[in-house]
Amino acid sequence: MPMKKNMMKKLMIAVVAAVVLQTAGAQNEKAKAGAGARPNNATAADAKAAASDTPDVAKTLRAAADALGMVRWSDIGAGNVHLPAVDVITTVEFWGSGTTYALGQTDKPGGPGQAFKTEYHVALAYNPPAMRVEMTRAPIQDGGAAPQHSIQVVREKYAWNESEVGAGLLPGKGTATPAVTAVNERLLQLWILPYGVVKAALAAGDKTKISVENGTTVLTFPLMAQLGGVTVKATLDAKNFVSKVETRTDNPALRDMITETEYSDYADHGEILTDVKSPGHIVEKRDGHLVLDIQMKMVDANNPYLVFPVPDAIKKAAAQEPTAR
Repeated sequence: MPMKKNMMKKLMIAVVAAVVLQTAGAQNEKAKAGAGARPNNATAADAKAAASDTPDVAKTLRAAADALGMVRWSDIGAGNVHLPAVDVITTVEFWGSGTTYALGQTDKPGGPGQAFKTEYHVALAYNPPAMRVEMTRAPIQDGGAAPQHSIQVVREKYAWNESEVGAGLLPGKGTATPAVTAVNERLLQLWILPYGVVKAALAAGDKTKISVENGTTVLTFPLMAQLGGVTVKATLDAKNFVSKVETRTDNPALRDMITETEYSDYADHGEILTDVKSPGHIVEKRDGHLVLDIQMKMVDANNPYLVFPVPDAIKKAAAQEPTAR
């Protein structure tokens, strides 16, 4: 009997000790969790819940693409068979009017340069990346001055100016003038448009980061290839539209890549409605100076037929400028 009592006593001590250790361990884990650490026995669901305050990059980009109407035929199928989402934005053409401003011609630091009443026509493509900007500008302060007409083109690593659309492709058809140093600046305009932001953020893969600033979702990602060294910060509004795009660089040689563009008044601006949304108002600053304030008139986002062939003279000029950017 005494032996049995001793065994019972030892068993009770062991049980009490185990309870004390378990309680102390639980309190220790709770203290760690309170300091931001996750308990060792936390489940995947716990981890997911802990991260729920940070938006998911893939879901956020999908929401932005859906808001713009870029995606078609997504998530269709049964069982394990699904068709992938399809990006339907390949070529776009839009027309607008408003005010543009000359760079480097300002009466006060930070102020806008000379103002021009502007008719604005843009044709663009994302595969391959290309853009043609046609403007007719008349100085606002000098109503008697003749309007200025310009056509600026970029395709991949080539940039040039045209005297007429398609200039330089056929003998006697206008003049194509090289603009070698303008390649990056013009390409940037393609990728800071709302459609370009979504495409570039997807292309950046896991380098695209997401955060919440002042209650709004912000995407941050680097641009690739020729525009390497430029970082994009894109803010989404409550409807997942791209409302503001800022580009920054630490490279002094790329100072003209510092831009801030605001987009608003999204709607389907197509003559034939396509469900693709585009901004109705675009305001852009470059290196802190206002350069563009355009109201959209019409947008053709139904993949219009657009081509951007590079004239031979432009290819030759680019080949002679190995250090051009």
